[in-house]
Amino acid sequence: MAPLSRSDSARARLIRAKLAEAWRTPRLSLKAASFALIGVVNTAIDYSVFLLARGAFEHWPPASAAFAALAASCRCGAAPTVLLIAANMTSWVVAVSCSYIMNSSITFAAESGRQLRWRHYLAFIVAGIVGLVANTATLVFAAQVWLLPVYVAKALAILASFIVNFSLSHFVVFRPRDGS
Repeated sequence: MAPLSRSDSARARLIRAKLAEAWRTPRLSLKAASFALIGVVNTAIDYSVFLLARGAFEHWPPASAAFAALAASCRCGAAPTVLLIAANMTSWVVAVSCSYIMNSSITFAAESGRQLRWRHYLAFIVAGIVGLVANTATLVFAAQVWLLPVYVAKALAILASFIVNFSLSHFVVFRPRDGS
């Protein structure tokens, strides 16, 4: 990889300085607090929907048969494992959708005009996936490389995903745009 030119290096410093400055503003702190509170609500939604989906899938014979067939055809685990993954994916989709609606309406109301847009929704989902990757990577690194207790590693993982999700939401998904 070629070294950064002076102008690239100066541009990178300027971007870092602007990001650091943005994080120090009271308005951004209020947005971060709102985003965090919505995250707490969404955690409850995610958990509740997960339990409901898991129970529904377990007691619906066509779902059980489909999960058994999928597990057998892909040789990717047993039917109960596929059921857990399906319930988890279902709850994540519901929770991320609720999060998008609440953040569009509350946290980023000024930027979104309280309008729901497919393009922003899809960008929000991608940001959520990036946050999930950051969460998982931090969890594994903290637990297996730093050898921290799992509860500490998970707390660091939650913090990492919060920073990534909020930053992407604020600076990418809901950034003010001309004409939208």
